[in-house]
Amino acid sequence: MKSGRRTRLSEIGEDLLLDQLLRSLPTGRRVIRSAGDDVAIVAAPDRGELIVLKTDCVVERVHFTTNTAPEAIGWKAMMRTLSDYAAVSGVPEFGLITLIVRRNMEVSWVKRVYRGLTRAARRFQVSIVGGETSSTPGPAAISVSVVGRVEKKRWVSRKGGKSGDDLFVTGRLGRSIRGSHLCFVPRIEESRWLTANFRIHAMIDLSDGLGADLPRLARASRVGFELDRAALPLAAGATTENAISDGEDYELLFAISPRQSERLQTSWRKKFPRLSLTRIGRLNPRRNSQSLKRGYVHFR
Repeated sequence: MKSGRRTRLSEIGEDLLLDQLLRSLPTGRRVIRSAGDDVAIVAAPDRGELIVLKTDCVVERVHFTTNTAPEAIGWKAMMRTLSDYAAVSGVPEFGLITLIVRRNMEVSWVKRVYRGLTRAARRFQVSIVGGETSSTPGPAAISVSVVGRVEKKRWVSRKGGKSGDDLFVTGRLGRSIRGSHLCFVPRIEESRWLTANFRIHAMIDLSDGLGADLPRLARASRVGFELDRAALPLAAGATTENAISDGEDYELLFAISPRQSERLQTSWRKKFPRLSLTRIGRLNPRRNSQSLKRGYVHFR
């Protein structure tokens, strides 16, 4: 008897794989938002706050090369996780590090990675409280898990976008071609300011590129989108294709009512005069209304 054809991960990609895996995951009554968003959100004993949980990793030959400075690897490993805190306006507090390396790796390399991890953690007052180490015959990997909090009234997910909302992006896009993905600072301060002063309907950090993350926000919000390509804020030397497809910009993309857009832009310029904020389009009622060249998608 012939068996059915076996589907490979490369044929379906990360998003479809997650759609299939997440349907049957067990969740309890305290779980408010689980896998499938930027972070997990669960109820806290303090009824005014929520617990934020996030894990992320960097892998050799995927997120860094064998020639990348170890301090930069550690910095990136921590900051990737903290960028998802910015996406929900969370406050990171405690970190756990899992280090998976080859047995012949030099001790000095590991110490330098931890130097980068601790520098990044101190930047946002995150306490590294433990973790795990393991050996591997393959590429090195560093996984960072962070526990934190967010006020119920300030939590933002990617699911709240509304038709007619304006879409804004912080900073400039396409910077990863110049190595910014190894030294970026997550937009936690900017995110906290946004939710303290405005009603942000939906938000996501641009880790996989505008071409992947904008459709994710729109799909989660059950709306479509219109992108003004000419308005994209390009980094020096970057092209529109870089801005859409390269990934690892770690800027914020968010949706807000057009009634607040003018006040937002005026207030932003006063608060963050050195960081641009650009309206790049809007959400509309037509789902999948505009196609984009995809950004980075795992397994593809």
